[in-house]
Amino acid sequence: MKNWVWLLSFLLIAAGCEKSGPAPRFFTIGTGGLSGVYYPVGQGIARLLNQGPGYFKATAQSTGGSVFNVNAVLGGDLDLGIAQSDRQYQAYHGLAEWQGLGPQTHLRSIAALHSEAVTLVASVNSGIQSPKDLKGKRVNLGNPGSGQLGNAQDLLETFGIGLEELDAQQIKAVEAPGLLQDERLDAFFYTVGHPNGNLKEASSGRIKVRLVPLSGPEIEALLTAKPFYAPTVIYKKHYPQAIGTEMIPTFGVKATLVASVALDEEVAYLLAKTLVENFEVLKALHPAFEGMTKQDLFLGLSAPLHKGAYRYYQEAGLTPPTRLAPP
Repeated sequence: MKNWVWLLSFLLIAAGCEKSGPAPRFFTIGTGGLSGVYYPVGQGIARLLNQGPGYFKATAQSTGGSVFNVNAVLGGDLDLGIAQSDRQYQAYHGLAEWQGLGPQTHLRSIAALHSEAVTLVASVNSGIQSPKDLKGKRVNLGNPGSGQLGNAQDLLETFGIGLEELDAQQIKAVEAPGLLQDERLDAFFYTVGHPNGNLKEASSGRIKVRLVPLSGPEIEALLTAKPFYAPTVIYKKHYPQAIGTEMIPTFGVKATLVASVALDEEVAYLLAKTLVENFEVLKALHPAFEGMTKQDLFLGLSAPLHKGAYRYYQEAGLTPPTRLAPP
C-alpha cells in the first residue's frame, strides 16, 4: 500500500512540474522619479512582459535616474534600466561621470523608447523666431549639472552663439514658465517628453509664447557630430494657445532601455520580441511615444545592441545600423 501511495505522489508531482514549465525570469527595471515619464513607462514595459507567455515576472523600480540605472545594470543590481541616450553615450565612451572609470564597454542597448525633445519657448513679444534671435535676450539654459543645460549649450555652439552674447540664466526648468509669464525671461530651454504640464502653464498665460522650430543645416550637423541626439517633433495640439505650426521640428535625446553584456542572450531576444510584437501597446503607454515607428527603436543608441536583441531585430526584418552590431 505504501508503495502505491509513494508512486501516486511521484506521478502527481511529475505532472505538476510538467504543467508548470520552466520557472519565469524575475526582472527589475530601473526607471526614475515617481513624477517623471520614466516611471510610468517602466511600469508599462513591466506589464507588457508579465502579460506574455510566462517568460518574465517584471517590476519597475523608482530610482535616481539615468546615471544610477547605468551603474546598477553594470553592477548587476538591476536587470534593465532606462537611461537618456546622452548618458548612455557618456558611459560607453568613459565621459562625464565615468571619466575616472574609463569606457563602460559591457553596456548594451535593448531599444530606444520615447523622445525627450529640446524645446525652445519664447515670448512672442521678444521677436525670437529662431536660435539666431537669442543674442542679447534673457534666456534660461537650465540649472548647473542638468542634461538640459548641456543640450542648450550644444545648440548654441552649433549656431556659433557664445554665452557672453546673451543674458544667460541657469535656473531649474520648472521655474522658467512662471518667470517668462512675469516678463523676467524672454525664452527658455526645456528638454522633456510631451505633453508637459509646465509647458502647458507657460503657453496658456497672459504672455503669448512661440514654440521655436529647431531645424536646418546647423541641426543636421549637430546630429551627425553627436549621434546620441535624434530628430523629433513637438505636436502643437498639446499646447493649443501657443504660436507655431502643427508639428514643430526639433531634436532631442531618447529614453533608452539598457542592459549588461552579462544578460542571457535568449532573454534579450525575448525582450526585443515582446517590444516589437506589442509595438502598438508600447506606443499607447504615454503620449510621448506618438509618431514613433519600429525603426525608431534604434535612434540615439550608442552602446552596441545586445546579441540577443540584435538577432531578433534581424529576424523580424528590421535594420539596426551597422555601428550597433554587437562586437
